[in-house]
Amino acid sequence: MIALFYSSVGFGGGSSYLAALSISEIPYSYIPKIGLICNLLVVTSGSIIYYRKGFFNQKLIFPFVFTSVPMAFLGGLYPIKESTFVLILSFSLILSGLRLLFINDTSDHHERLPSLKLSLPLGGGIGLLSGLVGLGGGIFLSPILMNLKWGKPKEVAAAASFFIFLNSLAGLCGQFFKDPNLNALNYWPLFLAVIFGGQIGSRVGSSNRVPQVMVQRGTAVLILIISGRLLWTAF
Repeated sequence: MIALFYSSVGFGGGSSYLAALSISEIPYSYIPKIGLICNLLVVTSGSIIYYRKGFFNQKLIFPFVFTSVPMAFLGGLYPIKESTFVLILSFSLILSGLRLLFINDTSDHHERLPSLKLSLPLGGGIGLLSGLVGLGGGIFLSPILMNLKWGKPKEVAAAASFFIFLNSLAGLCGQFFKDPNLNALNYWPLFLAVIFGGQIGSRVGSSNRVPQVMVQRGTAVLILIISGRLLWTAF
């Protein structure tokens, strides 16, 4: 369900995977790696679908990924305490949920693309934060693009999907350099589930038949419930 709802708006679902895994019996050191693998499995197909339907705007996304990818790798290398991990993750979830709940996507947008003075440092900062906790960074990039009206809703979804793919790959490499211990085959049912959900969600999100607002509201409620559960467990 997480993969289905998130992929419908161009996200991978990394923050909610991490939240769900954080209240399970899975060792803390495994959680960012598993979350990033789930991200990759979801957004790979999503990126392809959005590209084939003509929503991918390379001029919009490339300046951000130019700095985000190396910073995501560095973030993945840096060890953080579990308490810090939970705080960053909770903030990410709440930001994502509120963004989807209260921001109305419209077709109104500026033709002028973001300048390199803005996109390069923003990309680097998002990449570093994403690599630290095992996120793809789409939940940070998407609100920026939407609030500043730098792209249409489906262009933003396509950009977020591609952005998450590259950052997740870089962050996963950093996480494995830091700690190579993980037998991914043990979690094949989870990976199969997110592939299935992601395939459905990407097709729903890229279709003009499904109201985007309805998908956004359902995703927001899911995110806020998970973030509340995570904060309750932590404190």
